[in-house]
Amino acid sequence: MRRMGPEWLADAVFYQIYPQSFNDSNGDGVGDIPGIISKLDYVQSLGVDALWLNPCFESPFNDAGYDVADYRKVAKRYGTNRDLKRLFTEAHKRGMKVCLDLVVGHTSIEHKWFKESSKANANAYSDYYIWTDDWTADAGNLNTIRGMAGRNGNFVTNFFWSQPALNYGFAKPDPQKPWQLGVHHPSCQAVLQEMIDVMQFWLDLGCDGFRVDMAYCLVKNDPACKQTSKIWRGVRKMLDAEYPQAALIAEWNNPAEAIQAGFHADFMINFDCITDPGCLNDGKCRDPFAYSNGEPFFSKAGKGDVHGFLDTYLDHYHQSCKAGYIALPTGNHDIIRLGQGRTAAELELVFAFLLTMPGVPFIYYGDEIGMDHRHNIPTVEGGYTRTGARTPMQWSPAKNAGFSTAHPSKLYTPVDPDKARVCVADQEDDDHSLLNRVRALVALRKGHKALGGDGHFEVLYAEPGQCPLVYLRKRGRERILIAINPATQPAEAIFASEDIRPGEVLMGSRVDLAEKGPKYHITVPGSAYAVIKV
Repeated sequence: MRRMGPEWLADAVFYQIYPQSFNDSNGDGVGDIPGIISKLDYVQSLGVDALWLNPCFESPFNDAGYDVADYRKVAKRYGTNRDLKRLFTEAHKRGMKVCLDLVVGHTSIEHKWFKESSKANANAYSDYYIWTDDWTADAGNLNTIRGMAGRNGNFVTNFFWSQPALNYGFAKPDPQKPWQLGVHHPSCQAVLQEMIDVMQFWLDLGCDGFRVDMAYCLVKNDPACKQTSKIWRGVRKMLDAEYPQAALIAEWNNPAEAIQAGFHADFMINFDCITDPGCLNDGKCRDPFAYSNGEPFFSKAGKGDVHGFLDTYLDHYHQSCKAGYIALPTGNHDIIRLGQGRTAAELELVFAFLLTMPGVPFIYYGDEIGMDHRHNIPTVEGGYTRTGARTPMQWSPAKNAGFSTAHPSKLYTPVDPDKARVCVADQEDDDHSLLNRVRALVALRKGHKALGGDGHFEVLYAEPGQCPLVYLRKRGRERILIAINPATQPAEAIFASEDIRPGEVLMGSRVDLAEKGPKYHITVPGSAYAVIKV
């Protein structure tokens, strides 16, 4: 597949905003779109190019908005469609794009389509969702809910019980189960057209693209997602023709597959550790950051094996780099925060890595100041253990961390009660703060094409269970070497390369880099990194 699509995506850095937790403009304890607009200057100051907003549509919020009741209407608690259109306009004035979160695989049980589909009498929406033809029917490996509707059947769900799966058909319908429709069935095609219409609705209002939730889960019983991929290639064809500057970003967690399916980018995150029971069987942690899944590479102990991550990354990189981008995030609304158990200095190493890698980096709100994860707080809107990553943005030492003027009991989730909690105000004027180091790293990426999304990537040194990690980025005549040592002890690497000469340290610590015969030797201080023009 030839790389096409939005030019701006090639060197973009995204900032993810969880709307209900970012900034409350009206004092009701829940963040909103006017609150986001009022903080756009701050977001712009980070140097990012685009925002990703978690779902902001009408919903009963059984799953924090991932249970959509109306795709064309902003939820009242966030504002109005006019507010969202104004957010698009204000972001564009500042040179930033806005991508919305699109939940295509399921809706809420409160959606009008589902209410009609639930009726006993057949109607235009009866097959918009997947229903068995009898309430006693065996649905095989699909999750179903029974006894909730007037029709004589059970409906299939994708995630929570209140998220009925939209019907895009079955790749190989079972002839013994006539309720399994083929992908070309008129109702399945109608559902697909509904979603294309929703995309066009928001793109016409100024939206710049979509992050697609659970993008892989459309067609059922679909080995290797072949039929699902055909659907997305059709969507991509429409975008290329009608909205060539719109970005299509997958939550697929399989970049090689998702990008061949038509997406411009796909995330590579620690869901691999969560969903793969054998992830640690070989002693390797697939996630270079998360302590919850073994000893990560980015640990001051210096015992993590980067190959747990790197081998998988390189496999996907080599398969996809000519057609799209791997997206590496600092975290998101489903993941334990990066700041857990790490100092600002340790976090800077992680940002140095993420912001010098190929593809598209994503910064989760609050990670740029080192917000901590909050454990053992009450679940909110289906967050459960994920709720601790969704706490209010910490703007200042003021009441409610400057997030809201509401009484603390009214807040979407409780603010971190630690009096020493980090905040934006305390870091703004400190050149050495994490916030300002992140700004500097983003600016460094922007200032050097070799560090951008399309720059060539070559690993020079990555030994199992050892530090440092050394890699080369290049584009045109520019060559930049990055060396990262998370361990507290100095680390040495010896490697061969025909593309480098010892040069200027652009950012990070002074290191010893010397040519010795046919190879290079580099010594990196403990808990340090260096970005070197070579």
